[in-house]
Amino acid sequence: MDLTTAYLGLKLDSPLMPGASPLSDSLDKVRQLEDAGAAAIVMRSLFEEQITREMTGDICAREAHAESSAEALSYFPRADEFSLGPDEYLDQLRGIVEAVDIPVIGSLNGVTSAGWLDYARQMEMAGADALELNVYYLPIDPAEGSFAVERRTLDLVRAVKSRLHIPVAVKLSPFFSALPHFARELQGAGADGLVLFNRFYQPDIDPVNLEAAPTLHFSDPSELLLRLRFLAIVAPVVRIPLAVSGGVHSGLDAIKAVMAGASVVQVVSALLKKGPAHLRTIRVEMERWMYEHGYESLVADARQHEPRALPRPGRVLARQLHAHPAELAAVAQAECEEARAGAQIFRARCTRCAKPPGGRPLSWAARSWRCEASTAPCGRP
Repeated sequence: MDLTTAYLGLKLDSPLMPGASPLSDSLDKVRQLEDAGAAAIVMRSLFEEQITREMTGDICAREAHAESSAEALSYFPRADEFSLGPDEYLDQLRGIVEAVDIPVIGSLNGVTSAGWLDYARQMEMAGADALELNVYYLPIDPAEGSFAVERRTLDLVRAVKSRLHIPVAVKLSPFFSALPHFARELQGAGADGLVLFNRFYQPDIDPVNLEAAPTLHFSDPSELLLRLRFLAIVAPVVRIPLAVSGGVHSGLDAIKAVMAGASVVQVVSALLKKGPAHLRTIRVEMERWMYEHGYESLVADARQHEPRALPRPGRVLARQLHAHPAELAAVAQAECEEARAGAQIFRARCTRCAKPPGGRPLSWAARSWRCEASTAPCGRP
């Protein structure tokens, strides 16, 4: 089974990789991940606050984030949660590059275009094959509009790209108001890929001690649904690869993400709970599902006559996931007319009447079928 894919200009053996997590803090764990089939390693994020502390000696100097209350600080990791300082991080990066034969992606977490960005260049010099820029920003200033928030991120991407020769992926939150437009803006600013989505530390309240308590729970498969929706919406409107992060726990989860438009799948919570070897289990489940459903590869090869590649119906899914129910009902008649006329549609059954088609797929390369089920449109929504 051919699971090869491409991401950030890197040719990868499969779409499966561990996302930014504590797993990269241990060289033994990193080697286990490689043995389990990891296509690349994404290191834990180096936070702007860590570098600021190194430069100023004060981790609480967070004016750059516009933090104005003790409660708001709970959204960010405490100083004692940073396992590696900036110098130790670079040493660990060098160690991982020497220890494995797969690409290594460094990760920077910050929001300002300040001197700390020089560490992006140092990561490149330490051997990183690419950089993941994790935009972990919580706007709480009522005077800061959405345009200013987006401009802040775009300026950051341009500043990072001006320092590097390696590809840069931008890891986003799901809270941008016009994500498809913003994704295009990021592409124009030089981003080589996008990661959907990061997960914020969520503050809980300790009612006894009257203080905020930051919490971060493991993800579960239900969190994948939000990511599938926006993968399907964003994938057709950009020319850069997308990665999914959050909610992938099984091979079927990974299959769904690839169908929705992801080039790679980042796994974290499942590996933290079940260990690095679970990555091999996910790959086996992907291969089994593809074999049972007649697919031979993730990406169609134009050199093959009928490349049985995994379908990626981004536009179809985007419309179905995003459209108003009344709009879907309105297009049902037209779709059945198109199907009756021999139009190419994605699903192996008529989009609306659900009757199976006759014959064989028109073209695996087009990933589409001809509906020959009826001679008249059914009109069902």
